[in-house]
This record gives sequence, C-alpha cells and structure tokens, in this order.
Amino acid sequence: MQFHLNGFESVEPQKDLTNRCSVTEELPSEVDVLIVGAGPAGLTLAAQLASCSDIKTCIIEVAHERLSMGRADGIACRTMEMFNAFGFAEKVMREAYWVNEVAFWSPDDINSKEIKRNQKVIDTEIGLSEFPHVILSQARIHDFFLEIMEHSTTQMAPFYDVSLKELKVNDLGSDKYPVTVKLQKAVSNNEDIIQTMRCRYVVGCDGAHSTVRKKINRKLDGDSHNKAWGVMDILAVTNFPDIRLKSIIRSTDDGNLLIIPREGGYMVRFYIELDALQFASSNQSKKIEVDDLIEAAKRILNPYTLDVREIGWWSVYNIGQRLCQRFDDVDEEDLGKKFPHVFIVGDACHTHSPKAGQGMNVSMSDSFNLGWKLITVLRGQAAPHLLQTYSTERQAVAKELIDFDREFSQLFNTKKSTNNNGLPTVKAGNPEKLQSYFVKHARYTAGVEIQYTPSMISAVPKHQKLTEGYLIGTRFHSAPVIRIADTKRIQLGHIIKADFRWRIFVFSGREIQKTIALGEFLSASATSPVVRMAQPNMDIDSVIDTRVVFQEEKDTCLFEQMPQVFFPNKGVYGLRDYEKIFCSDNTHGHDIFDLRKINRGHGCMVIVRPDQYIANVLPLDATSDVSDFFAGFMLPNE
Repeated sequence: MQFHLNGFESVEPQKDLTNRCSVTEELPSEVDVLIVGAGPAGLTLAAQLASCSDIKTCIIEVAHERLSMGRADGIACRTMEMFNAFGFAEKVMREAYWVNEVAFWSPDDINSKEIKRNQKVIDTEIGLSEFPHVILSQARIHDFFLEIMEHSTTQMAPFYDVSLKELKVNDLGSDKYPVTVKLQKAVSNNEDIIQTMRCRYVVGCDGAHSTVRKKINRKLDGDSHNKAWGVMDILAVTNFPDIRLKSIIRSTDDGNLLIIPREGGYMVRFYIELDALQFASSNQSKKIEVDDLIEAAKRILNPYTLDVREIGWWSVYNIGQRLCQRFDDVDEEDLGKKFPHVFIVGDACHTHSPKAGQGMNVSMSDSFNLGWKLITVLRGQAAPHLLQTYSTERQAVAKELIDFDREFSQLFNTKKSTNNNGLPTVKAGNPEKLQSYFVKHARYTAGVEIQYTPSMISAVPKHQKLTEGYLIGTRFHSAPVIRIADTKRIQLGHIIKADFRWRIFVFSGREIQKTIALGEFLSASATSPVVRMAQPNMDIDSVIDTRVVFQEEKDTCLFEQMPQVFFPNKGVYGLRDYEKIFCSDNTHGHDIFDLRKINRGHGCMVIVRPDQYIANVLPLDATSDVSDFFAGFMLPNE
C-alpha cells in the first residue's frame, strides 16, 4: 500500500479525503452513469465509479434498506483475487468459512434408505490461486463495497426506495445525455415522487425480473421449466459427521441436499431439492413452509439426526437456465453503426442454479469487466467502440456457465419415476459421475478457466511461446517475487488494484540491455503508449503502470541505471517510486519464471487489462507492436 505521495497523511490510508464531493440526499437530474440495483453486481460497479470525482454516478435500489441476511454466499478463488484489488480480501478471509474439502454421500449399498459417505475430495487444486474458496454472507460483501464507496472521494451511497419506471434512448447520437429515465421514489406520506433523470449510460443490475432488460427489449431465453429449491440458514444439533464440510448428499427416494457450512463456526446452509416433496412447480412451491424443508432434510440425512434450534433465514425459489443474446441495447444488425448506452449485468441477463456457487461471482465479474470500460470512455481515453466488448466477452462467459450448470444439474438431480404402486418417486443418479465431473471442472468452479477470445483488447497470440503460464485472454495468475528496494516478498498480482489502470509487466531476459532499452522507449519515445496515454499534469503511470521483474539476485540491481518508467518521480514533490522493480524469488520453488514458464533467454512483456486479464504477450524489442496494440482502442492525451 502506498500513501504520503503528496504530503503526510494522518488518516486511514484507504480513506480518500482529497477533493471530496458534496453529498446530496436528492436524486440528481443528470448523471454520467445510472446504476439500477444495489446487489453484488451494482455495488461492484459503484465501488469502481465512486473513486472518480469527474464522473457523476447515481445508484438506486428498490428495497427499503441495505441487505441484512440471506441470498448468495459462495465466493470463488477468482472473485477473491478481485476483492484483493478492491482492498478487502483479507477482511473476507478473516470472517469467512474456508471450503477445503467436499464430501460426497449417496444411498448405502446394503440399506438404500440410509446414506453413506463415498469420498472426500480437495475443493480447490493446489496452486490454482493464492486465495481460498470461501463462504460469506452476501450482506457482508455488500457492506465491504458500501464502505469503499463511503470512504471514496464521492462518498457515494445508494438511493433506497427508488424504482425505475420508464427508460428511453435517443438514437440520434447528438445528445450528450441520450438516455432519459423516470424514477419513482417512495416517501413517508405514501405519495410517491416521480422524477426524470437524463443519463449518458444506464446499467441494469436489477436481477432476474429486470426492468431495464424489459425496457431495451431483451429476453431471457432458455428452459421454460424452473427447478424449485428450498434454502435455509439454520443453527442445529446433529450427529451427521460432515456438517462442517461442504457436502453433496443424494438419497434414494427423498431428493438431494447440498450442505454449505457458514461463517462463524455454527451456522449451516441447506439447499434442498423440492422434486421429492411434490412441490417442483412454481405455483406449488409457493405453498411450502419451512417445516417441510426441515422434515425433508431429516429424511435425506437418515440414519443421522437433525435438531433445528433456530432458523436465521429461509426461502423457496425457482431457477431456470436462461440467457440473453446480447447484454446491451444495440441489436446485431446495428453493430458498428450504433454504440451501447444501456447495459444489463448479472441475473438481469443470465440465470442458473445455485449448485456450483457461480451466480454472485459471475455477476460481480460482469461489473468488473464493464466498470473500467465505462470510466475509460467517459474520460475520453478510448472511443465508444470499447464498450461493445462488454456484451461480446461476458455473454460468451455466461453461455459457458449455462452449459456447465445444465450438465452439472443433470448429474446432481434425482431421476423422476414411479414405484410398483404407480406412485411418483425419485431415484438418485450415478454418484461416481458427479464426483468425477466435480473434480474435472475444479478450475471452472474456482473461476480461473475463463479465456476471452481475440478482440481489440485481447490480442491474437503471436508470441505465446514466450510464456506458457500467462495465456492471452486469461486472468493474470499471481506468483511470489521480491521487491528489490526493501527485499519484501510479495505476490506480483497484488499490485493490480481496482484503479482502472493498465499494467505492463516486463520480465527481463538474460540480456539486461534489452530490458533497459524497452524501459527507455516507454519512458520517453513520442510513440510510447505510456507517454501518449498519460493524463496531462499527472504522473507517468496515471494510465499505464509499468513494472519490471529481473531474474538476477536483488543485490545486482542499480536503481540509478533504471529508466524513468521503472523508477519514476511522482507527486507534487517529485518523490521516487521504489515499488516498481522486482526480482524472482528463488526460494522453495517460487521462481516466477519457472512457475509461469517464462522464457529465460528472451523474457517478455505481459500486458494486463484493468480487470486483471492478459491482453497481450510481446517480445521485449517489440516497441512498435506495443504502441500499435494500445493505439487500436486508446486515444492519446490532449
């Protein structure tokens, strides 16, 4: 963490008290970005925009107040990496339940009315991420994002009790605020206020019943039959041995149960399939009571006992696997002629079951993908073409998720049939297939399997042979390095903050002079993207942050030989930034060149997007290529 750059600061480092905006309790009449919905997706986007005092953002939420309990709870490794960029991953790890193993249970071979444990497997493959897969209430995730917003320069906070009623887009392209919305604000005297707001962009983070989606004529296509599930957070006494492990339990006749231990050491969440309760349809499931869920759980857990002492929260919901064809307001035939002004995110554009624990994770990743693109375009650093990549990239990810969820659900779900008396019953499927599928797709459920296809911000891999561990289109997989100035061992990926900056990681080859030459080009050349994109009267790394990693021992690096881009003067006092130069950590097999299979002879440049995904891999002497890559979508400073 770096601070004191422009003078001594006595406040908490993560609080931004500089150039703070005045806080208003009134809805503004004009905004750059309107966010509809203050769930995980909406707050992820708001937390990014909150640090931009030059971008006017408003977030509205139909609920009366912040979420206090219930809903999603699974946080994948990749999401933890994103949380680290926001600065609260350690807080999550302190509070959360860590998912280390998964237990699989199925009907006993001798007595099929009872269950037995088949196998325990490691939840997350060692080395996939430096962060664990954890469980923590969605409400706490909201709190962490709200805290970021409160401490930001804009002091942003959601407007509660506000709903979207109308949305119209002016397609002429001449209006600075092309989107006009009408909002309804509930007030204490029961007389709602209708207010008109003009917006440059609107983002619908308003869930599966999204009003924004309907206003732009997008439809969730997919399964017409919803799968009904019950969920409850409980405090209970039981002799079931794996109550503190994530457990997948399949019974012969009573359906399936997914057990998710919760944070705090005592609470546990049960997901219960409702087919066996004959409440499978949407209308029927409305009749179910929490006692029905408890009794179903008891039957599935036989021969083990369950004594529920308190119910913290429970619900019944119907989930279908559905997907929008586009995640913005531009139709296929208008691509290239029009640019998007309205976007949909998360459950507003894709829905799926909770079994793989991906819903909240993918929704927040949607917003993390969109946020930096909006900021870049609004600041005039890129043309609006950049915004088209949001729908292209994230719709493909959502489709993969739907396909995965459909196959996983088929393996997980019980099979409907009839017994000898002609009465409906259910049967457990093949447990070995489910276990095998879970292990095989562990990278996917950890969130690290995504690979974006080539586009203006994800290059065609011409030089991928320079590093097999940093594949273009995948997330930047962190590894340990040593910061030379203070010999501190750190994770290289942890320097990527949610600050909408690009990164160029320079991995030095054996010829140090090539690294120095690249640094000199990036520091001073008129065609250097670092120079061309840097904002006027701001530091050299204001848009593109460059870091260098040497193979040599830390004592061989001389700071006075380093080009400005590796050792810049910054801030009002021209202070030196000592935290951009690293060397590999050669202890205990942690060498980043070995871990990420980087060519030691030639080295390489790895260009990383603000959302932590790799955009390009280039040789150290490819100065024209690095300039051309950024020129393909970024605009030079004025």
